[in-house]
Amino acid sequence: MNNTLFQPVPRRRGFTLMETVIAIGVVAVLLTTFLAVFGPASSSIRRVLSAQEADRLTSALERELSALREGPDEAHDTFFDKAFDWIRDSGKPDKAILLYNYKGDPRKVRVDSSLEPFDSDFGQSGKDFIRQPAVRRRGDADRELQADLEQVDGRVFYVRLTQMIYDNAAKEPILIPGTHGEIQSMHTHDLVNTVETYPGAIIAYTADFYALKSNNYSYIEQLDLKDANGDGRPDVLGKPLFSRNLAVRR
Repeated sequence: MNNTLFQPVPRRRGFTLMETVIAIGVVAVLLTTFLAVFGPASSSIRRVLSAQEADRLTSALERELSALREGPDEAHDTFFDKAFDWIRDSGKPDKAILLYNYKGDPRKVRVDSSLEPFDSDFGQSGKDFIRQPAVRRRGDADRELQADLEQVDGRVFYVRLTQMIYDNAAKEPILIPGTHGEIQSMHTHDLVNTVETYPGAIIAYTADFYALKSNNYSYIEQLDLKDANGDGRPDVLGKPLFSRNLAVRR
């Protein structure tokens, strides 16, 4: 008779509590090492991508302040007049400057030369719609702004503009931010109330970009831009995501 038929089957032994704890500890160490090595890299990638996006929107802002649109800009005689008002009034909620990308329909052009928003959830980019950068100021074309926001692609930025003036106390001429909400002579710092009395050919300004928490028009209607603590930034928006030093010439 074959005695192997009666040999006892060896028991399978599971992990002990100590072995389980050690395994968990090893996984935790590996995870911590992974985050330490790749975490900063991924954060850097996010910053770079955001900077590239802001650069594109900055270019759109510069173009907007160097042009007059039929309809929204009829109150301005020149684009320099427009830039004067936009820089001075950008901290007012009803004059807030908004930058964003939206899906535009290349077959439908508005009177102000912008594209109508693409009114379908389907379509191919570059064929049916174009990812179009837009710069709008509240109060100028709110109906168009509201329609654009329905087809926003990405984030909406609020941009706060502050004129830059020369620091007369410095040994060498350097530009520093002036008083937000005011336009001054860049050299004498005298307050200037109208574009006709502005003495220079250039308005230098700094643009602070803030990523808004919502793209909803009702949120933007109630946007709080108060600076109660006097740090030069809207209290509810915190620090700007980006800042750019720019200029507009007559």
